[in-house]
Amino acid sequence: MGKVKKNNKNGAPVQMEQFGLQHPRSAGIDIGSMLMVVSYTDRNNNNRIAEFNSFTDSLHELAALLASEKLEVVTMEATGPYWKVLFSILEQNGMKIVLVNPSHYRNVSARKTDINDAQWLHQLLAHGMLRDSHIAPELYRELRSYLHEREVLQQQKSDTLNRIQKVLTLMNIKFQHLISDIEGVAGMLLLRAISTGIREPEALLKLIDYNRLKASPEDLLSSLKGDYQNYYTNILSQNLESYDFAKAQMAVYETYIQGTLQKLLPEEKQATLRAAQKKGMVRKNQYHFNLKGYLEAIFGVDLTEVDGLDEIGLLTILAVTGNDMSKWPTAGHFASWLNLAPRPKVSGGRVIGYEKRITNNPATQAFRLAANSLWQNKGPLGQQYKKLASTKGSAKAIKAIARKIAVIFYNMVLKQEAYDAGKVQQDVELQTAKKLAHLQKAAAKLGLILQKVA
Repeated sequence: MGKVKKNNKNGAPVQMEQFGLQHPRSAGIDIGSMLMVVSYTDRNNNNRIAEFNSFTDSLHELAALLASEKLEVVTMEATGPYWKVLFSILEQNGMKIVLVNPSHYRNVSARKTDINDAQWLHQLLAHGMLRDSHIAPELYRELRSYLHEREVLQQQKSDTLNRIQKVLTLMNIKFQHLISDIEGVAGMLLLRAISTGIREPEALLKLIDYNRLKASPEDLLSSLKGDYQNYYTNILSQNLESYDFAKAQMAVYETYIQGTLQKLLPEEKQATLRAAQKKGMVRKNQYHFNLKGYLEAIFGVDLTEVDGLDEIGLLTILAVTGNDMSKWPTAGHFASWLNLAPRPKVSGGRVIGYEKRITNNPATQAFRLAANSLWQNKGPLGQQYKKLASTKGSAKAIKAIARKIAVIFYNMVLKQEAYDAGKVQQDVELQTAKKLAHLQKAAAKLGLILQKVA
C-alpha cells in the first residue's frame, strides 16, 4: 500500500508550486555588449519587443520606456559585466529587478536569437519560475569594488617582491635568506641602500640593527657580498618604485574603504569611529584604521570571537552579503547560497552521488579560508576540523567546518547574539560512548572481549 509523502518538518503534505500568471506587468531583457533586447507587456496587455544599443543614453531611454508602462518587475541574465550598468539605472528608477544566474536558466530547444531569449525570460518571469540572485545594495557593491582593487594591488606588490628576490639571487646576495621578512624594516633598508649604489658589505650592515636579527653579524656580512652589476642595480631600483607605487595605491583605497564603512555605520557611532586608528605597529597588508570597531558596529556583534574569522575575511563577507540576514529564510538557505551545503543526487529512492558545483563567491572563499586556518586550533571548531580531516580528508573537513562557521555567522548577525563556544562544543560523553561502542564491535569480530580496567 502506498504512503503519502510528508517531508516537511511539521508533517504537512508537500505543496506543488502553481505556475499561473503571477507577474502580468513584467519584462525580460536579453543583455549584450552592444545590444539590449527587451520583451515587455504594455498597458494594453500586449507583448512587445524593443531594441536598444548599449550606450548610456539608450539605457536611460530603455528605463524610461519600462517606467512609462508601469511595469512591476524586470528580469535580466547575469551576462559578464554588461548587466551592471543597466541594473544600476533601473534600480535608480525604482524598479524591482530579478537577476538570473545563467546556470539556472535554460532556453527551450529552438533557434537561438536575442529576441527568443528575451521572450523566454519574460515568459518565465511572468509565471514566477525564475529565482532571484542576491545582489547587495549600492554601498556594499561600492565597498566590494574597492576591496577588489586593493587585492589586485596587493597581488602586484607580492609579484614585485618576487622579482626583487630574483634580482638579489642573480647578484648572489643572500641576506633575504637570513632575515624572516624581506619586507620588514631591515630588509627594506638594505634594498633601498643597494639600489642607491652602496655596495660595501660593512657600510650596508651599519644601516640596520643586526642585534635584533637571529642571524649572526658574520653571516650577514658574508651574505651582502655579491656581484654588483649596474644593470642589476637599475632593475632593483625600478622594482622598488613599483613596490612603493602599489603600497601608495593600497593606502588610497584604504581611505576609500574607510569612507564607505563610515557611511554604513549607525548614526550614533559615526563620530566615535571616524578618527579611530590602530595603535602600535601595523602588520603588512593589514588596515591602518580600527577595522574591528567598524565591523562590530555594522554587524552589531563581535564576530572575530568565532575561531577562524578575522577582520579581513569578515570585511570580504560584509561586502558580499551585507548585514541583513533576513534575506535568507534559514541558516540552511544561507549555507546553500554559499554552496557549502551538500547536494545529494537521489534516484530510485537512494543517494547515487553528490553534485559538485564550483563557485567564485568571495564570501564562500572567506568562510573556507576561515575553516582551513583551524588545523592547529585547540577550540571546539578546531577539534571538529581535525577529527573530520583524519576520517574524511581535509577537503571535506574544510567544507563541513566552513558551513558550520557560516551558520554561526548567520545566527549571530540575525539574532544579535554573542558567540557561545559551549553551543559548538560536542558532547564529550557521547563521543566517548561512540568510540567505546566502535572498539567493542571491532573486538567482537576478532573474538575478543573488552573489559574496563578498574
